[in-house]
Amino acid sequence: MEHGKKFRLKDYDPADTQGLDLKEEAGDLLKEAVARLSDMQQKLHAQDRWALLLVFQAMDAAGKDSVIQHVMSGVNPQGCEVYAFKAPSEEDLSHDFLWRTSRCLPQRGHIGIFNRSYYEEVLVVRVHSPLLAKERLPPSLVTKNIWKERFEDINSHETYLERNGILIRKFFLHVSKQEQKRRFLSRLEEPEKNWKFSEDDVRERESWDDYMSAYEDMIRHTASAGAPWYVVPADHKWFTRLVVASAIIHALESLHLAFPRMDGKKEKELESARKLLLQETAER
Repeated sequence: MEHGKKFRLKDYDPADTQGLDLKEEAGDLLKEAVARLSDMQQKLHAQDRWALLLVFQAMDAAGKDSVIQHVMSGVNPQGCEVYAFKAPSEEDLSHDFLWRTSRCLPQRGHIGIFNRSYYEEVLVVRVHSPLLAKERLPPSLVTKNIWKERFEDINSHETYLERNGILIRKFFLHVSKQEQKRRFLSRLEEPEKNWKFSEDDVRERESWDDYMSAYEDMIRHTASAGAPWYVVPADHKWFTRLVVASAIIHALESLHLAFPRMDGKKEKELESARKLLLQETAER
């Protein structure tokens, strides 16, 4: 989504699969996508001009960790960094709200993944107002326009990144309240998933409508041609993974990536290396 002014979250069904019934084939389709991503990442790294930033936002249990794990499973970890942004530290709170994420931006040739991001500043901080007080902003700056101002700051930040060769793609994994409840119960019933559960997760469900309103306002104000939002149905994990993989591939294809061409000097270096290796073999 490049323009979000008329965006309404209720128009998007979390269980939508676009009429496709590919659950049985989804594994094979994802493998093909993963292989394609692996090839494109090599070219991204070799070309060393662009960087890719992937931003994932969602309610708890929407599948962010799972999507990142499966879709990026074929990517070389030396060229990909994943950052999960939890509650800010005291150091984070002593800086501007973009500081902690700015330190983690990907370098050229790399893919950076934000599991939650600076968008928490217009989501959880907006839903739970005491969190804003912890940021210790001068009172005169905390006005009724603060969320509009933060949207403007984020848009300017993303434009700056785009102009410096960082391609941005943002994903809101849209899970239904009913499916979240089912996944929470699964975490409680399966010992190996207990560690992922917190009582606070259930308490957050009390603010569900406030979160949906915040997400809707966020997408309306921060969707742009250079940093579009993808509202991805998340009730069916197989579909979520395929949509995200397809969007990332499409983004990388837009960069027209290719391995660098060798100039005359480099070709001579390679030929010299070849002769040395052949000479070494002959001497043996």
